[in-house]
Amino acid sequence: MINVDNILQLQADTVIEWHNELIVKEEKLPWKFIEENHMWNFSLWHEEDIARIKDIDPLRIVEAKRNIDKYNQARNNAIEKIDEWILSYLEVAGTVPGEKMHSETPGMIIDRLSIMSLKRYHMNEETLREDASAEHKLLCGNKVKVLDEQISDLSNCLRLLLISLQAGELKFKVYRQFKMYNDPSLNPELYKREQQLNG
Repeated sequence: MINVDNILQLQADTVIEWHNELIVKEEKLPWKFIEENHMWNFSLWHEEDIARIKDIDPLRIVEAKRNIDKYNQARNNAIEKIDEWILSYLEVAGTVPGEKMHSETPGMIIDRLSIMSLKRYHMNEETLREDASAEHKLLCGNKVKVLDEQISDLSNCLRLLLISLQAGELKFKVYRQFKMYNDPSLNPELYKREQQLNG
């Protein structure tokens, strides 16, 4: 269905490439959705960094917060697209869903792996800093090893889930996020303000 090693390679490679230039290349499904999810996590990561700087223009912080909301919504949309593609693939293949429900979807696990690949990249960067102490580099190096283990464990969980889904041993549903704060009709702070302005 989906080669998990290829997911890990795509995530690791693009994190490196995108620090030079953010170019989205994948066109084939589901890889387009997997790369989209990873791109939004990449964008989120760097806006989160900016939002925590104390001595910058407050308007840039406001912009970062708004970007975070927008990118997070897009990230969740991409997770749903991955899961929809997998469910469609299984249906076309004639796979009868199992009785046991799996609470975490493949898209959610792929999203977690994306975030972990970003953590690993940036933690490894800390081991290469010329201005950092030897102790700092050692601590970060140990964290890289833990992240490698976590990525290995989680990717194995994804492999097992995909195998179980194809074998008809498990089923899952697409979990809709319904982010209320992004919707002017659902966020009371937004619709009350609109009502006040329109009198």
